[in-house]
Amino acid sequence: MSIKVYGIKNCNTMKKAFDFLESKGVSYEFIDFKKQKPTQELLNGFLTKTPLETLVNKQGTTYRKMDEEQKAALEKVETALPILIENSSMIKRPVITYPDGSLTLGFVPEKIEEKL
Repeated sequence: MSIKVYGIKNCNTMKKAFDFLESKGVSYEFIDFKKQKPTQELLNGFLTKTPLETLVNKQGTTYRKMDEEQKAALEKVETALPILIENSSMIKRPVITYPDGSLTLGFVPEKIEEKL
């Protein structure tokens, strides 16, 4: 099974996800948003499978530092995508895509295992 894992390498949640996948013997391709910015096409693809409010990481420091106007911009796809492309830490991590086209967001071992 070949899956893709998107996120930021130094994130603690990502490290948990890597450890989990490796413990299950799952091979994966890692795409580091810090080295390869997400594209509008990629994000639009994610949004065909999950709502915008789920894709946006509202738990992180970047989000908490934003003013209300910036936070409001994250409510609409048209204004949110440029923000997510420039500030990839605003995307919930990890985003894992599976061969069947589905995806999971965040590190939820039960959901990931269900897809494996």
